[in-house]
Parts: sequence; C-alpha cells; structure tokens
Amino acid sequence: MGQSIVVNEKPSSNPGVVRFETNRALTGMGHERYVAGTEVWGQRPPDELARRLLAQPSVAGLQINGNVVTVDLAKGFSSEGLLEIIEGLYRFYPDAPEGAEEAQAAVEVDEAAGADEPTPAEA
Repeated sequence: MGQSIVVNEKPSSNPGVVRFETNRALTGMGHERYVAGTEVWGQRPPDELARRLLAQPSVAGLQINGNVVTVDLAKGFSSEGLLEIIEGLYRFYPDAPEGAEEAQAAVEVDEAAGADEPTPAEA
C-alpha cells in the first residue's frame, strides 16, 4: 500500500555529501536540518525520513528542502542503500521478497489438492 517515491541520486561537488532529488515536495517551502545523535520529535514526512536515514551508520546529518534531500555522509561511508530508504518513505507494507508469491501459490495448490485426502488423524 502506498506509492514509492521516484528518487534520483545526484553527486555533489563537496566530498562526503550526496543529494537526492524526489518527485514529491517533502517540506513544502520549509528547510529542515537533522543531525545524528539528536532526537527527531515531529511526525511529519520529513521527520520520519530523518529518523530512518539517521538510523543508518553512514549518515552524519541531513537537510531537506522541498524535494531535495542532502545527506552528509559519515567519514568512510558511501550512500549505498539510502536511495531505497527515501523511495520507501510512503510505503506502508514492504514488497514481498522475491519468490514469496510463487511459494504462496504452491502452498495454496498443495492445500487445495490435500482437501479431499483424509488427514493423518482421520486415517
């Protein structure tokens, strides 16, 4: 449920900084700044995104302005995995793992086939 956000990762001219441009305005006209090690109090989308990103050891801080998320990376880390966190901000239920749909279909087929057979307790 919910839609993924379309995100483009853009390099920065500053080392250790990466920008993500989204197809949705997260703060309206406001500018928000969050720093690792401080508690994020709000319940708005930028606050939730900040909590999720700051939970990553690679994030030292971030700024959100409109549809741009600027991340200050911790020394020695890359931006790997951050784009996916931003994309999933509005997803309420994660996508099923690969192969889960086929496994569920196989279980349903087995259950349907076994409905006519007696259970071990009945036999």
